[in-house]
Amino acid sequence: MERTFLMIKPDAVQRNLVGEIISRVERKGLKLVAGKLMSVPKSLAEEHYGEHKDKPFYNSLIDFITSAPVFAMVVEAEDAVSISRHIIGTTNPAEAAPGTIRGDLGLTVGRNIIHGSDSVESAKKEINLWFKEDELADYEGNSENWLYE
Repeated sequence: MERTFLMIKPDAVQRNLVGEIISRVERKGLKLVAGKLMSVPKSLAEEHYGEHKDKPFYNSLIDFITSAPVFAMVVEAEDAVSISRHIIGTTNPAEAAPGTIRGDLGLTVGRNIIHGSDSVESAKKEINLWFKEDELADYEGNSENWLYE
């Protein structure tokens, strides 16, 4: 099994889309193993988006992600990173396929609803950054026998 990090961003929280997004994630078969509604400290935002520090949008990104609560979560499945990236949709909601979270719910790149780790390595780093080990639940879901051979 593979785990990945997802963050429902402030725009989606403010639009009351948390339940809709979690429902889509769970209906796909991804198992929720951690989740929390939280205000993001500036230091955490800066560490999370550190790779963008020299880009012109960095400061506005930090301001946005710290402007209102986010819902951070960890999900688990076989190929969790690629599956979650697929249901999230492309970064630009205007180009995201219908049926994806961004394609159905987002409008602009700057307010694109959700973040998802882009690789297994990023997922491990982001999970460790946002969650303590004791916040992750290890359990076997009842549906796993119906999802995997």
